[in-house]
Amino acid sequence: MEVSTLKLLKTVVVAAALSLPFSLAQAAELKIGYVSVAEILKSAPQAEAASKRLEKEFAPRQRGLVEAQKKLRQSEEKLSKDGAVVGEGQRRSLEGDIRNQARELKRTSDEFREDFNMRRNEELGKFQKEVLEVINGVAKEEGFDLIVNDGATLYVSPQVDVTKKVLSRLTSK
Repeated sequence: MEVSTLKLLKTVVVAAALSLPFSLAQAAELKIGYVSVAEILKSAPQAEAASKRLEKEFAPRQRGLVEAQKKLRQSEEKLSKDGAVVGEGQRRSLEGDIRNQARELKRTSDEFREDFNMRRNEELGKFQKEVLEVINGVAKEEGFDLIVNDGATLYVSPQVDVTKKVLSRLTSK
Protein backbone atom coordinates (compact mmCIF):
# COMPACT_ATOMS: atom_id res chain seq x y z
CA MET A 1 0.00 0.00 0.00
CA GLU A 2 2.89 2.38 0.66
CA VAL A 3 4.17 1.93 -2.88
CA SER A 4 0.84 3.00 -4.44
CA THR A 5 0.64 6.08 -2.19
CA LEU A 6 4.18 6.98 -3.19
CA LYS A 7 3.30 6.57 -6.91
CA LEU A 8 0.22 8.75 -6.47
CA LEU A 9 2.24 11.44 -4.69
CA LYS A 10 4.89 11.31 -7.45
CA THR A 11 2.18 11.68 -10.11
CA VAL A 12 0.67 14.71 -8.34
CA VAL A 13 4.08 16.37 -7.95
CA VAL A 14 4.96 15.78 -11.62
CA ALA A 15 1.56 17.11 -12.76
CA ALA A 16 1.94 20.21 -10.59
CA ALA A 17 5.48 20.80 -11.87
CA LEU A 18 4.36 20.48 -15.48
CA SER A 19 1.50 22.96 -15.01
CA LEU A 20 3.63 25.48 -13.08
CA PRO A 21 5.20 27.22 -16.13
CA PHE A 22 1.74 27.61 -17.67
CA SER A 23 0.33 29.08 -14.45
CA LEU A 24 3.26 31.47 -14.06
CA ALA A 25 2.86 32.61 -17.65
CA GLN A 26 -0.81 33.31 -17.07
CA ALA A 27 -0.04 35.14 -13.81
CA ALA A 28 2.57 37.29 -15.57
CA GLU A 29 -0.13 38.53 -17.93
CA LEU A 30 -2.44 39.70 -15.13
CA LYS A 31 -2.58 43.41 -14.47
CA ILE A 32 -3.21 44.05 -10.78
CA GLY A 33 -3.88 47.41 -9.13
CA TYR A 34 -4.24 48.65 -5.57
CA VAL A 35 -6.42 51.40 -4.06
CA SER A 36 -6.12 52.87 -0.57
CA VAL A 37 -9.71 53.43 0.49
CA ALA A 38 -8.50 55.09 3.70
CA GLU A 39 -6.55 57.65 1.66
CA ILE A 40 -9.56 58.31 -0.55
CA LEU A 41 -11.86 58.80 2.45
CA LYS A 42 -9.33 61.21 3.94
CA SER A 43 -8.47 63.19 0.81
CA ALA A 44 -11.43 63.23 -1.59
CA PRO A 45 -13.34 66.51 -1.76
CA GLN A 46 -16.64 64.60 -1.68
CA ALA A 47 -15.79 63.25 1.78
CA GLU A 48 -15.07 66.75 3.07
CA ALA A 49 -18.26 68.09 1.48
CA ALA A 50 -20.31 65.33 3.10
CA SER A 51 -18.74 66.11 6.47
CA LYS A 52 -19.60 69.80 6.09
CA ARG A 53 -23.19 68.96 5.12
CA LEU A 54 -23.58 66.80 8.21
CA GLU A 55 -22.04 69.47 10.42
CA LYS A 56 -24.35 72.14 9.04
CA GLU A 57 -27.41 69.89 9.35
CA PHE A 58 -26.72 68.80 12.93
CA ALA A 59 -25.08 71.93 14.40
CA PRO A 60 -28.33 73.45 15.75
CA ARG A 61 -29.25 70.23 17.56
CA GLN A 62 -25.70 69.93 18.90
CA ARG A 63 -25.90 73.47 20.28
CA GLY A 64 -29.25 72.61 21.90
CA LEU A 65 -27.68 69.59 23.61
CA VAL A 66 -24.80 71.70 24.91
CA GLU A 67 -27.28 74.24 26.30
CA ALA A 68 -29.32 71.49 27.97
CA GLN A 69 -26.14 70.10 29.55
CA LYS A 70 -25.25 73.56 30.89
CA LYS A 71 -28.75 74.03 32.28
CA LEU A 72 -28.60 70.61 34.00
CA ARG A 73 -25.21 71.45 35.53
CA GLN A 74 -26.54 74.78 36.79
CA SER A 75 -29.51 73.05 38.40
CA GLU A 76 -27.22 70.49 40.05
CA GLU A 77 -24.97 73.28 41.35
CA LYS A 78 -27.98 75.16 42.70
CA LEU A 79 -29.19 72.02 44.52
CA SER A 80 -25.71 71.40 45.86
CA LYS A 81 -25.33 74.97 47.06
CA ASP A 82 -28.86 75.71 48.27
CA GLY A 83 -30.10 72.19 49.13
CA ALA A 84 -29.28 72.46 52.81
CA VAL A 85 -30.96 75.86 53.33
CA VAL A 86 -34.21 75.40 51.38
CA GLY A 87 -37.26 73.61 52.66
CA GLU A 88 -37.81 69.88 52.18
CA GLY A 89 -40.55 70.38 49.56
CA GLN A 90 -38.47 72.81 47.53
CA ARG A 91 -35.42 70.48 47.67
CA ARG A 92 -37.52 67.53 46.46
CA SER A 93 -38.94 69.68 43.69
CA LEU A 94 -35.39 70.63 42.58
CA GLU A 95 -34.29 66.99 42.67
CA GLY A 96 -37.32 66.02 40.54
CA ASP A 97 -36.53 68.76 38.04
CA ILE A 98 -32.93 67.55 37.81
CA ARG A 99 -34.04 63.96 37.21
CA ASN A 100 -36.46 65.10 34.51
CA GLN A 101 -33.80 67.26 32.84
CA ALA A 102 -31.30 64.38 32.94
CA ARG A 103 -33.85 61.96 31.47
CA GLU A 104 -34.79 64.40 28.72
CA LEU A 105 -31.12 65.12 27.96
CA LYS A 106 -30.36 61.40 27.66
CA ARG A 107 -33.35 60.83 25.37
CA THR A 108 -32.44 63.79 23.19
CA SER A 109 -28.78 62.76 23.06
CA ASP A 110 -29.71 59.21 22.05
CA GLU A 111 -32.02 60.49 19.30
CA PHE A 112 -29.33 62.88 18.09
CA ARG A 113 -26.73 60.10 17.96
CA GLU A 114 -29.10 57.74 16.09
CA ASP A 115 -30.12 60.42 13.58
CA PHE A 116 -26.52 61.50 13.05
CA ASN A 117 -25.29 57.93 12.53
CA MET A 118 -28.11 57.21 10.10
CA ARG A 119 -27.36 60.34 8.03
CA ARG A 120 -23.60 59.68 8.15
CA ASN A 121 -24.20 56.15 6.85
CA GLU A 122 -26.37 57.53 4.04
CA GLU A 123 -23.66 60.00 3.03
CA LEU A 124 -20.96 57.34 3.30
CA GLY A 125 -23.02 54.93 1.19
CA LYS A 126 -23.46 57.51 -1.59
CA PHE A 127 -19.75 58.32 -1.49
CA GLN A 128 -18.71 54.66 -1.51
CA LYS A 129 -20.90 54.04 -4.56
CA GLU A 130 -19.26 56.95 -6.35
CA VAL A 131 -15.76 55.74 -5.40
CA LEU A 132 -16.57 52.24 -6.63
CA GLU A 133 -17.79 53.62 -9.96
CA VAL A 134 -14.56 55.59 -10.40
CA ILE A 135 -12.39 52.60 -9.43
CA ASN A 136 -14.28 50.41 -11.92
CA GLY A 137 -13.84 53.09 -14.59
CA VAL A 138 -10.08 53.30 -14.00
CA ALA A 139 -9.81 49.51 -14.00
CA LYS A 140 -11.66 49.13 -17.30
CA GLU A 141 -9.94 52.03 -19.06
CA GLU A 142 -6.46 50.92 -18.04
CA GLY A 143 -7.02 47.20 -18.52
CA PHE A 144 -6.69 45.97 -14.94
CA ASP A 145 -7.69 42.39 -14.24
CA LEU A 146 -7.85 42.87 -10.48
CA ILE A 147 -7.91 45.82 -8.09
CA VAL A 148 -7.45 45.19 -4.35
CA ASN A 149 -7.95 47.58 -1.46
CA ASP A 150 -6.07 48.19 1.77
CA GLY A 151 -8.40 45.96 3.80
CA ALA A 152 -6.38 42.78 3.36
CA THR A 153 -3.24 43.88 1.56
CA LEU A 154 0.08 43.33 3.28
CA TYR A 155 2.42 44.85 0.70
CA VAL A 156 1.90 47.13 -2.27
CA SER A 157 4.42 48.18 -4.85
CA PRO A 158 4.01 51.83 -5.89
CA GLN A 159 3.77 50.57 -9.49
CA VAL A 160 0.32 49.07 -8.89
CA ASP A 161 -1.09 51.81 -6.62
CA VAL A 162 -3.86 53.61 -8.53
CA THR A 163 -5.13 55.60 -5.53
CA LYS A 164 -3.88 58.91 -6.94
CA LYS A 165 -5.65 58.28 -10.26
CA VAL A 166 -8.92 57.56 -8.47
CA LEU A 167 -8.49 60.66 -6.27
CA SER A 168 -7.77 62.89 -9.24
CA ARG A 169 -10.94 61.70 -10.97
CA LEU A 170 -12.98 62.22 -7.80
CA THR A 171 -11.48 65.70 -7.44
CA SER A 172 -12.36 66.62 -11.01
CA LYS A 173 -16.05 65.66 -10.54
